[in-house]
This record gives sequence, C-alpha cells and structure tokens, in this order.
Amino acid sequence: MFGGYTTYDITIIEFSGSDFFFIDFSIPFNTKELTWENLSGSYTLPLLAYAAAVKGGITNNTLFIYGGIVDSASPLVYRYDPPSNIWNTPNIAGINDIRKRDVVGVIDNNGKMYIWGGMEVIDGINANYVNDMLILDTMNLSWGQGSLIGAPTARGNYGAALLPNNNIIYMGGFNGKVLPFNQIYLYDTINNNWSTRTTSGIVPSGRDGFSAIPGLDSQRIIIFGGNSTVTGYNLTIEDSLYEVNLINFEWSIPKISGQIPKSRMYHRANVIGKYMVVSFGYGYDSSIESDILLLDISNINEYIWTYNFDSSYNSVSSSSPSQSTEQSSPTQPSSPTHTVNLLSALQSEKSSLSLIGAIVGSLFGSVLLLFGGFFIYKWSKIEREPKDSMMISENNDDSNNNSQERMLNTTNINDNETISINDL
Repeated sequence: MFGGYTTYDITIIEFSGSDFFFIDFSIPFNTKELTWENLSGSYTLPLLAYAAAVKGGITNNTLFIYGGIVDSASPLVYRYDPPSNIWNTPNIAGINDIRKRDVVGVIDNNGKMYIWGGMEVIDGINANYVNDMLILDTMNLSWGQGSLIGAPTARGNYGAALLPNNNIIYMGGFNGKVLPFNQIYLYDTINNNWSTRTTSGIVPSGRDGFSAIPGLDSQRIIIFGGNSTVTGYNLTIEDSLYEVNLINFEWSIPKISGQIPKSRMYHRANVIGKYMVVSFGYGYDSSIESDILLLDISNINEYIWTYNFDSSYNSVSSSSPSQSTEQSSPTQPSSPTHTVNLLSALQSEKSSLSLIGAIVGSLFGSVLLLFGGFFIYKWSKIEREPKDSMMISENNDDSNNNSQERMLNTTNINDNETISINDL
C-alpha cells in the first residue's frame, strides 16, 4: 500500500507517514487477522495522491504511476521495479505535460496504459474535467493519444475495465454531479474508436468512487460501492453491488450471501484468484470491519462475502451464460472456455510468484486509493505474458477513518536519481 492521504475533507490534503507495505496473496489468510509486510525504509519517495498506476513494462512486472496531486515540479510518471527494488523516473518520448487526477489506469496486453478523462491539474491547482485519452506505452516508453470522436463527456472517478476483446468499458463517474449508468461506453484499443451501449434491467443509481471488475467468466462487469451524492454520503447495502451482462448489457443485482459488509466509496477492487478483493476506502469503521474485503465470485449464481482467502484458486462452480445468438457481436467477450483458461493461468502463474503485493494508495477523500490495483510481483518470470487487465480504479458515517489508510510521505525524485529499497 502506497500513497494517498487520510482526510475526507477535500479542502485539506493531509498526507500520511512513510508507510509502504503489502499483503502476501500466495498463502491463505483471514481478513480478521491480516498480516502486513513492511517495505518502509530510510529512503524518500514521491508524495502522491489521486494518481493512477498499472503493472507493465518489457517484463510485465514494473509499476508505472501517473499523475495525481504532487508538487508541480515533480515528474509526471514514476516507475518501480520490484526485482531490483528501485524507483526511478523514466525518460518518455513524445510530448505530454498534462497532469490529471481522478483517473483509472487500464493496461492492455501490449503494455499500453490508457488514461482517459479525469480532472486536469495545473500548477498544483484543480482545473477542469477533461475527456482526452492519453496512451503511455510502458514497453517502448512513448506517449500517444487516442481518438476523441464519440468519447463520453468529461468526468472523473468513473469505473473502467479491459475486456477480452481489447475494448475498455467506461461507466458512471462525476463531473459536478454523479453520472447515470443507463449508458456505458466502449473504447476499442485496436481500432481507436468509441461506441455507446444503452443498458436495461435494474440500472444502478448514479455514482462515482465505485469499483468495477470483470467477472471470472469475462461476460459481466461487477461494480461495488461508490458515492451517489456530492456531500459524500454512503450507499445502502442494498444499493451497493450490481453486475452488467456484457452480452445484452442488462443490469441486475446478483444473489449474495455471507456477512454483507457496509458499502464503501473511493476504495479499490481487483480480481485475485476467485475473489473480488476490496481494499480500504471511506465509509466504514475499521474497528468493526477489516480494511480488506473478500467476495467469492466463482459461482455466478451466488456470490459469497467471506473472511477467508483460499490461495488454491478453485474453478468456477457454475456454467457460463449461453452465447449462441451473440457470437458475432463486436462487443462480445471471449468464448466460455476463457473461464477455464483464466483460472488455469492463475494456477500455473501461482508457482512462479514469490509473493503477491497489494500496492494501493489514496486518490480522494478519507481513504481513496491511489493505485487502483494489486501489483503482482513476479520474481522468476522475466518474459511478458498476455494477461487480463488488473486495474490500478477507486466510503460516511465515521470521521475517524484516518486509521484505514496506509500511505507514504515522500519527496521528489529527480529525473536521473534512483532509490534502492533494501531488504524486501
């Protein structure tokens, strides 16, 4: 966990101390008894909040961090290499001096990081919401831009995820008001164009600061939590969890069981094994609920909130929905065999992981998380492999949520300076 700040008062940016730590997801654990591995040391790192991060680079095991609120003279992009324990600022070809916050970084299978929308930050001051698409090639270290034709209206704190057909799905968000879910937007990373889909069913109320992750069958997007008002009040439990079918774009409320947690906003969520793993956020009491939530999504007929993480990555327990009439759809995800392939890949990949580090930081409010995703440290794999996107996306009643955030107080790193992190 890294970066961010601890107060929900948007007029005050209160960065926390020098914390840098992770959870090992390669072993079973109980969220009531979390063990955090400390990476803090006698070094200084960038002071960051509201930023976005992805796992990419030539070896697909490097953390790239873009934008956010920092000193205006600070570099736009930072890079962390776990095997060498080094932070640095890469030299990136192309012209881009646009710093943004409230964005979701999404990386494709070719190592390109897509940074759409968000709020532009000029000289450390919030400017306007924008709808441009910045593209950072993390393998070749170059900037590019995507098309704006047909792009959604400007917004920040939206939900986004990469689909198996190389489209990125965007939904919800905030641009002075929370935005509805009756339309969702698709950006085709191959053909550089936008399209819009009208949704149906039990459409969620408008919100921002929610999380969006792909289901294990790649045929649905699951959203959790968020904020439905400008005053920061939390959603009810009944209004906190939805999913949209990617075949017919119909919204529904999935059947859930287990001890249902309070809704959160400005948190992070990622798919690790068979779980949606929710990290920190605002709107919950950390003395009652864990900073980490686990939703078992392996059975599409019933999701289960649980305290126990099973590192064996069990297979999906129910069949995928029929696609018989939808195979030619341009938005159609991969075939049902993708479910088996995804879980098999997770199982084979497990043997090459020394650990799975959860690197998350703060973006907004009391516990907005800076990197929207969990960063998988691969110590033994040096080749790049195809992967499903691991979003690097973003809870009112208790003002003592400062203890919920773990962040790192840092200073700037010069362009040619590297910092070694010892004794990982």
